[in-house]
Amino acid sequence: MENNKVKLDASLAGPLFMLSAALLYTALNLIVKLMDPAFNVWHIGFFRFFGGVVVLVTLFGRKSNPYRANKTRLLIIRGCIGSIAFIFVVTAIRLLPVSTALVIFYTFPVFAAIASFIIYRERIGKLEMLCMFIVIAGVGILFDFNLVNGFLGQAVALIGAMLAGITVTLIRTLRKVNGPVVIYLYFCTMGMLITLPKFIIDPLLPSNSMEWVMVFGIIFCSVSAQLLMNQGFFYCRGWEGGVFMSSEVIFTALMGIVFLGDPVSWRFWAGGAMILGSVVALNRLNADKQNSKAEQKSESPGNHAQT
Repeated sequence: MENNKVKLDASLAGPLFMLSAALLYTALNLIVKLMDPAFNVWHIGFFRFFGGVVVLVTLFGRKSNPYRANKTRLLIIRGCIGSIAFIFVVTAIRLLPVSTALVIFYTFPVFAAIASFIIYRERIGKLEMLCMFIVIAGVGILFDFNLVNGFLGQAVALIGAMLAGITVTLIRTLRKVNGPVVIYLYFCTMGMLITLPKFIIDPLLPSNSMEWVMVFGIIFCSVSAQLLMNQGFFYCRGWEGGVFMSSEVIFTALMGIVFLGDPVSWRFWAGGAMILGSVVALNRLNADKQNSKAEQKSESPGNHAQT
């Protein structure tokens, strides 16, 4: 009997996984925004990372060692860099207006492109570069970017963006020899170890049912979003995935309008159109490249389909 398997088209699978992850990260942003200010970055980080370890080990560690992986050293390095990036970004949100912090953070596709060039010697086409810069410009318009409220917060946000660009690029190598679960498990484990000392010094647990719901929401959204994002990087390059993930700013703005009563201005429509339009264009460019390569391969002498 013929084994029927659905093979996902990379030009569709990449954006699908990334946009789904962006939606879940938007929900995570909303929860963190609404949490009691008494919960600081170390509390939020520990809940996220510790909860992720518990969920992944419970679901995937019953029959085998969930930490068994390839390129373990790189997994640890990536986990540490990603955890520190998270801490820097949340710290920036506490020091700056959230719009300014997010604008600076979403420059990370540029750093991912630079990291891809340094690590993989990847060349970025002119049209792809144009799409990437239009996305960044769209984010700036959407949130009315201004350098305000101190150099420290801006520097912290920029460092977070640099670290995020590096970590999404490293996922490309790790995804070739590891599944998304083990990649995220090492990330959560490193983050748990980094945030644990601060959490022990100043422990804080939810005091009512709503706070528990929000903590569990952080765990669910972060685990689901990270696994989807890691899977998405199997279908697209690091900086391309970063551009797709920038749609999070659109979703976050919509959530702010619906749930927090944020005002709607021309910046929302103009910036949103630039971001989404560039994402569609980038997806089309990627699909055209893949189709061209597939045609060249099929036309090559001696290249026959196997039965």
